[in-house]
Amino acid sequence: MHPRLAADLAQLPELLETTRRHATTFLDGLADAPVVPGTRPPHPVPLPERGVGLRAALGEFTERWQSGLSASAGPRYLGFVTGGATPAALAGDWLTAAVDQNATSSLDAAGQHLERETVGWLRDLFGLSDGHEGAFVSGATMSNTVGLAVAREWLGERLGVSPAEDGVGALGAVRVLSGSPHSSVAKGLSMLGLGRAALQTVPTLPGREAIDTDALEKALREADGPRIVVANAGTVNTVDFDDLRAIAALRERYDFWLHVDAAFGAFAGLSPDHAHLVDGLDLADSLCVDLHKWLNVPYDSAVQFTRRRDLQVRVFQNAAAYLGPLGDTPDFVHLTPENSRRLRALAAWFALRAYGRDGHREIVERCVACAHTVGRAVEALDGLRLLAPVRLNVVCFTLTENPTTERLATLADPLAGEVFLTPTVYAGLPALRAAFSNWRTTDKDTRLIVKALEDAVRSLR
Repeated sequence: MHPRLAADLAQLPELLETTRRHATTFLDGLADAPVVPGTRPPHPVPLPERGVGLRAALGEFTERWQSGLSASAGPRYLGFVTGGATPAALAGDWLTAAVDQNATSSLDAAGQHLERETVGWLRDLFGLSDGHEGAFVSGATMSNTVGLAVAREWLGERLGVSPAEDGVGALGAVRVLSGSPHSSVAKGLSMLGLGRAALQTVPTLPGREAIDTDALEKALREADGPRIVVANAGTVNTVDFDDLRAIAALRERYDFWLHVDAAFGAFAGLSPDHAHLVDGLDLADSLCVDLHKWLNVPYDSAVQFTRRRDLQVRVFQNAAAYLGPLGDTPDFVHLTPENSRRLRALAAWFALRAYGRDGHREIVERCVACAHTVGRAVEALDGLRLLAPVRLNVVCFTLTENPTTERLATLADPLAGEVFLTPTVYAGLPALRAAFSNWRTTDKDTRLIVKALEDAVRSLR
């Protein structure tokens, strides 16, 4: 064994304890650290011929890189839709690396059994019936892509072909209908060979991002052959929800696959006051839910569900002698694009077992309350304009006067040390978004956020 490896192995308990103390110090400082530091990246250095060992590598990481890391796991990182890592999720993730399981093969099956239990818990958490079977993937983009891949095979089934075997050209032109599709849908269509041009945007309700179901019916009536409908349970800009039950009812008259993008909106079902927003979620043929958002497990983690596991296997089955036959319960290697991946389910298992439904309901309801507090402050603040009602956990707003991209950047950039917001465009207007999904965020943080916004607007005048 290489002497550096042997030395680190001999000192492993002490080195892991040093790493634990280092991580704890970083986490303890999240509330006071700059949310997005304005530091420059260090100059790159060449790969060393001789290693320095774990202790020295930790010291160099601290010196060269740590000061530039954002507090994305902290309470005022409101960009994108980013959760953090609850204590239980963090412990589960550390153990994921320590046990280093092959989670895709029944030849070494403990990891698969744990993942199936976790998927079952998630199915129950989101109010889905047993008809939905699921698997872990890296994030919402991959979850949407897997759902669309199963939908693509369903289109082939309707036409008497198999895109998995015959290629996507066997389908001919495909239409994918959606009101306010997330960018990952177009990306998935590109990867699947259906093409971004297959995506047809359907008109939404006036002043909303929710699809107009009458317009959708018209588009279904005019489209030739089987189609895919991508419904939204929580849009990115304003967290708007399509009427899932009304959309599903259209299948009585039109032949289409219903995929629901519920990346973070699915968590609305945990709150009695907001569960109506996801009424009909179980009617989906396939479903996307991102877990490193509101479940607050570390990146990367999401789950996908579908009612047609047989078609999913047809797309993703991996033929190799060492894998053995498919069997009645396919290994996860036959269900997603990855043959090799970490045991992502373990962090989610820990989070769900540690905090249960009620613990995650409290996180959701607290985040929603924080969003409403900031939304009311924006409405009351001279110089800012709320662009949409705060339906759940996102506040979308802009400047009252001259809301250009440049002026919004001038507003947001100085805030980055205190609160991180991401830019967007809504209804043709440049805007900013504040997305609340971190388990650490409290009323104290909302007061700091409101004060920072007030100071930033005042300095812009």
